[in-house]
Amino acid sequence: MNMNKIVFSGLEEYSPEDLFRRLPSPSYVIDETQLECNGFCLLAVAERTGCKVLLAQKAFSNYNFYPLLEPYLAGTEASGLYEARLGKEEMGGKEVHVFCAAYREDEFDELLEYADHIVFNSPGQLKKLGERAKAQGKSIGLRVNPECSTQDGHDIYDPCAPGSRLGTTREQWNQEMTEDLISLLDGIHFHTLCEQNADALEVTMRAVEDKFGDILPRMKWVNLGGGHHITRHDYERSRLEELLLSIKKKWDVQVYLEPGEAVALNAGYLVSRVLDIVKNGETQIAILDASAACHMPDVLEMPYQPPIYNAAKQPDEGGQYQHRYRLAGPTCLAGDVIGDYYFPKELKAGDMVIFGDMAIYTTCKNNTFNGMPLPDIWSLGMQGRLEQVTAFGYQDFKTRLGRK
Repeated sequence: MNMNKIVFSGLEEYSPEDLFRRLPSPSYVIDETQLECNGFCLLAVAERTGCKVLLAQKAFSNYNFYPLLEPYLAGTEASGLYEARLGKEEMGGKEVHVFCAAYREDEFDELLEYADHIVFNSPGQLKKLGERAKAQGKSIGLRVNPECSTQDGHDIYDPCAPGSRLGTTREQWNQEMTEDLISLLDGIHFHTLCEQNADALEVTMRAVEDKFGDILPRMKWVNLGGGHHITRHDYERSRLEELLLSIKKKWDVQVYLEPGEAVALNAGYLVSRVLDIVKNGETQIAILDASAACHMPDVLEMPYQPPIYNAAKQPDEGGQYQHRYRLAGPTCLAGDVIGDYYFPKELKAGDMVIFGDMAIYTTCKNNTFNGMPLPDIWSLGMQGRLEQVTAFGYQDFKTRLGRK
C-alpha cells in the first residue's frame, strides 16, 4: 500500500464511497479479506520455520473476527486478566500467553485459569508468584531487556530506552536471579521493536545472545515479542525466516512471535464526514465528526498520519492533489488535529473522508472524552457485504461513569 494515500483493496466494481455511503458516521469498518490475507501470510512464515505466531490483543481485540483468524494463528498474547480471558474464550481454545509489567495478587489465581504461559517482568515477581504458576502446570518465562535500541524517535514505544521499566537487564539478572529462580524458567521473552523490519530483529537477537547466551541453552522456548511488520508490502520475510530457522537450530528452542499490527495491518477503515470548513489565515480546516483524541488516539500518541482514500500527504507533480486541508476533530482539545492532507477537489460539509489502517490501536484504545460517541463497528465481508458488529450510544458513555 502506498502510505501517502489509500488504494482501496475492496471489490473492483465498488469504490469506498459506494460501499460506505449509507453507514452512520463515524464508523469503523473491518475488512475480512485483508484480515485473511494477513493471516495466510503469517501462517506461511510459521509453516516454513516452525515458529508459532500469536495475536497480540493489545493492538486488535475485536473478537468477532477471531474465528476467521484462528486457523492461521497458534493463539493469543495478553497483557492482563481480561485479555487472557478473552483469548481463552474466543480463540478456539488455542494457547494463551500473558505478559504484564506487574501482576496483581488478587487477580493472579483467576489469571492462571486462562493462561498457558506466564511471563514475568522482574526477578521479584518471579520469586513472588513463579512457584504458584509452576504448580498449576504453567510454562514460565522472564522478560529480558537486551539494552539495544533500534528505534528512531519513538521513545514512548522503546522498551530499551534508558530507565525502561520493561524487562530484566543483565545487571539485574546477575544481582537477583538465583539458581532456584532460574530453574523455574522454561523460556525468555523480549519485545524491543515497533513497526520494524527483519534487520532490526537481527540486531536485537545478536544483543540478546551477547547478554543472555549462557542462559539460552537452558531454555525450551524464546519469545521474540511483537513490533514485526511482517505483513507490510516491503517487509523482508525471507530474511526473517532465515533468522528464525537459525535461532531454532542454534539454541534448540521453540520460537514464538506475537505481532499485533501485522495481524490486522491495513484491515480497517474509519468512515467520517465533514461537519464544517473553518479558515484561519491561509489554513483551511475541515472539522470532522471523527476525533483523533477519541477515535484514533495513536495519531496523537505516536504521532503519525494515517492514510486517506483519494487524498495525499503531499501535493503531487501531476496536479491531482492540490487542495490542502487540515483535518481536525470536533472536541474542545486544541490539539485534536489529524494532519494536513491534499485532496483532488474542495471539501464541503457532508463530504466523506475515509481513513485507512484503522483496525489497529483504535477500537481497543478509543474513548468518550467530551462525551464523544464511540463509532459503530461494521464488518466488510469477502463478497462486499457490510454487517453491523456492534453499536454504541449514550448509555455506553454514561455507564462508564456511574450506575444511576
